[in-house]
Amino acid sequence: MIAEEVAELLLKSEAIILRPEKPFTFASGILSPIYCDNRLLLSKINERERIVDYYIKKIREEKIGFEVVAGIATASIPWAALIAEKLKKPMIYIRKAKKDHGKENLIEGGLEKGQKVLVVEDLVSTGGTSISSVKAARIEGAVVGKCIAIFTYEMEAAKTGFEEANCQLIALSNFSILIEVAARKGYIKEEQIQMLKEWSANPEEWGKDNISAGD
Repeated sequence: MIAEEVAELLLKSEAIILRPEKPFTFASGILSPIYCDNRLLLSKINERERIVDYYIKKIREEKIGFEVVAGIATASIPWAALIAEKLKKPMIYIRKAKKDHGKENLIEGGLEKGQKVLVVEDLVSTGGTSISSVKAARIEGAVVGKCIAIFTYEMEAAKTGFEEANCQLIALSNFSILIEVAARKGYIKEEQIQMLKEWSANPEEWGKDNISAGD
């Protein structure tokens, strides 16, 4: 099962760290007992190759049809490039904001109106950046119906956002599967499981109710 295998890979490589007693702080201000940094995988040749293979396997399993691969600046650009190379597809990348010089591009690379684009992400938390990128590609005339990511925290904000954007999020693995694998493989103790589940149910309030801010 891809989801379980990817979860174990993320845990073994320490791309995901579980730290319920000393939570991390997201850029959004949310306190979290879990932190995911998939950029670490880019430096590990075997893990990097396996993730790309999982991406492609998932694309084929889901029978995703597309003409162009799109990365999002900056973290998912390498993954998009690796996927595009393997599948021999054109690639573009989407900036978070237009350049303030030159052509003032928001999207870099060749994109024709009507082309089907698959947006590649490395990590989805609230989904804001991913959804903005989907919308940006559509403004430029692309047809975008799916976004594929390595991992999702399964936050309600992301679920709602993708539904409202009429875009399907497909993740190689997710928070629920990861916790199951982490418990089975001994990465977390029994008493930590409930803390992690409570965070997942209400990430915005979890830190206020349980623990003061960590690093």
